[in-house]
Amino acid sequence: MEKDYLEQSAQNTIQARQILEESRLIPLWQTAGATVHLIGSLAIGTLGKHLDIDLHIYTDELDIIASFAVMAQVTLNSHIRHVCFTNLAHTDECCFEWHLQYETDNGRIWQIDVIQIKRGSLYDGYFEKQNSAIKEAMSEEMRRTILKLKFETPDDMKIPGIEYYKAVIQDGVRDFSSLIKWRERNHSENGIIIW
Repeated sequence: MEKDYLEQSAQNTIQARQILEESRLIPLWQTAGATVHLIGSLAIGTLGKHLDIDLHIYTDELDIIASFAVMAQVTLNSHIRHVCFTNLAHTDECCFEWHLQYETDNGRIWQIDVIQIKRGSLYDGYFEKQNSAIKEAMSEEMRRTILKLKFETPDDMKIPGIEYYKAVIQDGVRDFSSLIKWRERNHSENGIIIW
């Protein structure tokens, strides 16, 4: 069983990196003057069965026309099946959110979250620091436990990645039933979960 989920995670990681290369998301944004950071499970090394890629894009300004121009180039890729845009420039997040669905040749649907954040705003660098703290605190045994729990999570149950990290790394959770009990005790948090 362990070999299966570790192999699946490794295969998903390879495919995610191929998608990043084929979509040209990173170079297209860099050409527009943005700084691009890969965050989330792909960056941390805990990509499970939930097929997602998370990018944070930093620009000096949130120029809606420039943002749409870059994403128009991205969506020329025939694998992009769906795009959703949310304007949160007026909130504390000070960002534009782009959510894409990318269908691979073998029919797998990946979610790509591209969050364009204004440099110097409240969350500038926050999640990158969080990723670094998780990687520093996470042993290989913890990483394998997190992957095991992700693959054991039913497909219809949505558990944010940060909850796996907090449960395993901070509180020593090692099996799925303990994770469910941990969530019942700790699930009062709303919004962005602090590491």
